[in-house]
Amino acid sequence: MIEKKCQKILNTYHTENGSVISILQDMQEVFGYIREDAVEWFSAKLNIPASSFFGVATFYSQFYLKPRGKNIVTACCGTACHVKGSEAIINRMRADLAVAVGEDTTADGQFTLETVACVGACSIAPVVIVNKKIFGGVTPEKSSGILKDYEKNSKG
Repeated sequence: MIEKKCQKILNTYHTENGSVISILQDMQEVFGYIREDAVEWFSAKLNIPASSFFGVATFYSQFYLKPRGKNIVTACCGTACHVKGSEAIINRMRADLAVAVGEDTTADGQFTLETVACVGACSIAPVVIVNKKIFGGVTPEKSSGILKDYEKNSKG
């Protein structure tokens, strides 16, 4: 199955030079992340070292080397959010989701918790975004409620 999906991507780009980024973008669209076995497949077919693919994938933050959760939770750590308690919010969400430090996705694959330097919504700090929905003025307690709502909807 992986070979069929990879071949479809390859058919689109095999004649273009400099198509590594495009292939990685399509790979992530198809699989949800950059799969090592898919990179190896493209490397062999295109005679491009796998390290070239991984070099690009690790340079750009838009690429993910591990599967991500169904729900993407983004917590802002910018100055305004930090001053207003983002660290406590992140710690609470990490505990609520049982996501260990150094990890970002729950064991059941329902949530990925990520932090960003700034989302540009300082006037409503601290800010948490879930699946592109923005929540402002978040507290640790409010963050727990937000996550519970998404947990309910994920199971329903």
